[in-house]
Amino acid sequence: MQEKQKYSVAHLTSLCPPPELIYIAAMTGYDYVGLRPIYMGLPGEPNYDLAHLPELLRDTETALRETGVGLHDIELARITDDVDIKRYAPAMEVAAKLGARCVLSSIWTSNKPYYIDRFGALCDQAADFGLTVDLEFVTWAGVRNLAEAREVLEAVNRPNMGLMIDTLHFYRSRVALEELDACPREWFHFVHLCDCPEFIPSDKESLIHTGRDERLYVGEGAADIAAIVSRLPPVVYSIELPHLERVARWGKAEHIRRCLSTAKEYFRTHEKRTSG
Repeated sequence: MQEKQKYSVAHLTSLCPPPELIYIAAMTGYDYVGLRPIYMGLPGEPNYDLAHLPELLRDTETALRETGVGLHDIELARITDDVDIKRYAPAMEVAAKLGARCVLSSIWTSNKPYYIDRFGALCDQAADFGLTVDLEFVTWAGVRNLAEAREVLEAVNRPNMGLMIDTLHFYRSRVALEELDACPREWFHFVHLCDCPEFIPSDKESLIHTGRDERLYVGEGAADIAAIVSRLPPVVYSIELPHLERVARWGKAEHIRRCLSTAKEYFRTHEKRTSG
């Protein structure tokens, strides 16, 4: 009998405090959450640095224990110019204690020898905590497509490295489906799901706007999500779907519920395409 598909809700879907996200995930039917305990200092970003906020950590532990929802991954261990990899160690340690499996990373510099070296060091540090490091290519970042991400992983060649496909960036980076077939299956641990409009903007500001504020429900847009996941091994489906207007209209919990219900309906109607 085929194992039930596991779903996670990524923190960017609604940047509410970790305990609240966990309780909402439990009420709406998710198996896991992804959290963002690595504070990046972005405009308007809330600080959920669990390693240095003991009360928030206690409440997060309580929420996980009371609901049975698991912590799947944390973010975001960015590789930037002059990054201090050791700065991510406290978040990794806390995540490991909470049961996390993966650390999400992305690259925001064009210095290839440097970012390959730093990504390798990040993998080595994460290995001390039993975590994988999963590289995401982002359309407006330093590593912005599958070919560039694959080059990093082939150069680094660590046993705990991974490749995280976000269906928005896959579509907008114009990645060919056949490129996934050339990637080792052991690289894949989870996937970020959302949909997007057919039109692909050429300017960075428009790319960022949709990516952070206006993603579409699975099946609502132009991305061939069934074709993408059919080329992956069985992995956790993590829904990363921020949409500020819908959260304002329906509330965080209802938006998060709709993210899951629309995804499940999409995969029910595309079962033959995604079952192998």
